[in-house]
Amino acid sequence: MAEETITNLANIKHIILVLSGKGGVGKSSITTQLALCLVNSGNKVGVLDIDLTGPSIPRMLGVDEKQVHQASTGWVPVYLDENQQLCCMSIGFLLQNKNDSVIWRGPKKTAMIRQFLTDVCWGELDYLIIDTPPGTSDEHISIAESLKDVKPDGAVIVTTPQAVALADVRKELNFCKKVKLPILGVIENMSGFVCPHCEECTNLFSTGGGEAMAREFEVDFLGRVPIDPSFTLMLEPSSTPESNDFKNTLLAKYPKSNLFQVFSRITDNVVAKPNQMEWRLLHQALVYQAKEGQEKLLNEVKASENATDIDDDVEIDID
Repeated sequence: MAEETITNLANIKHIILVLSGKGGVGKSSITTQLALCLVNSGNKVGVLDIDLTGPSIPRMLGVDEKQVHQASTGWVPVYLDENQQLCCMSIGFLLQNKNDSVIWRGPKKTAMIRQFLTDVCWGELDYLIIDTPPGTSDEHISIAESLKDVKPDGAVIVTTPQAVALADVRKELNFCKKVKLPILGVIENMSGFVCPHCEECTNLFSTGGGEAMAREFEVDFLGRVPIDPSFTLMLEPSSTPESNDFKNTLLAKYPKSNLFQVFSRITDNVVAKPNQMEWRLLHQALVYQAKEGQEKLLNEVKASENATDIDDDVEIDID
């Protein structure tokens, strides 16, 4: 299993998981915007929707009517643009009817997730964003175990300002620490409301809870994302193209939205985090090596001094 996973994901430079401790916090929306911003920066991106009982990514990207094709090497993901810069895979593409419910027990869900990780022909990608189900269930354990040898960059944790959501996200943060999954940071979603007329942002709920929680767990706070009706309208079926009109897709329209600038800064923070973590580990390794080198040098100096003292004693005795 591990070898198959590594082979299948070998040409993917970065793997990022999007997690939340509670449903309804906008995790799939965050996944979608992260992918759109990365593509806009010139990256080749894949989105894997592992929320088996509530797949939202195909609907948000406007490709829920598309079908996945089977190749000799596995499933071919659905591409959203003619340059094939953005693609996605979801169980939503495999259902006979998009309104069908997935009623599976844990072992079958685990098998499906492993199949997604081994049987999708992603090709070469700069980033693979994995949208996970809410909570800390069998699916999360399966994902963590399956990606252990691949070593993903880490997880982005999504919360909202409400106290109930923050309490559940604390469990998610503890889960990441227990399975040794690096935490890239916390995003506070639905932090304010952007007026569709004057574009002023008003706080509907309390704010700052996500940042305080990030400080409590000593992880980075990546930023706040307000509710923007204009972005919500972009996700409506009436605004998505029915044909291969790539100029009218969400990928083409998103850079014109109010949230684009907000989320671009958050994306920059997400992208920079793995490099910061690598430099931190490198610095720690260099400091450790330097200390070892100093101790070794001191021991050599002491040994040399002891040897000199012995030689002096010998010379005195001879005289």
